[in-house]
Amino acid sequence: MFQLTVLYNHPEDPVAFDKHYTEVHAPLAAKMPGLRRYTYAKPGPGPDGSQPAYYLVAVLDFDDEAGLGAAMGSEEGQAASADLPNFAGAGATLLVGPATVAT
Repeated sequence: MFQLTVLYNHPEDPVAFDKHYTEVHAPLAAKMPGLRRYTYAKPGPGPDGSQPAYYLVAVLDFDDEAGLGAAMGSEEGQAASADLPNFAGAGATLLVGPATVAT
């Protein structure tokens, strides 16, 4: 399995971010060919109540690196990438790499 992990910084307007992410961006990303699983979550506060480092974390799973590359190069992948500036003005970090499922 090969993963794309997106770490979204805290937005200025969380309500607008959430609305755009759930109504526009997530449906775009979910249409990428070869996508095996797509999850996203908002991290909670740390044990001491501190704000988490990231506002939202998205993880997209593909069969392999070639599958991720094909998905990102597809019309759907290009649309999802082009949509980032529309809601992620605070920035996002994209990480890619092989994933291991621990049993």
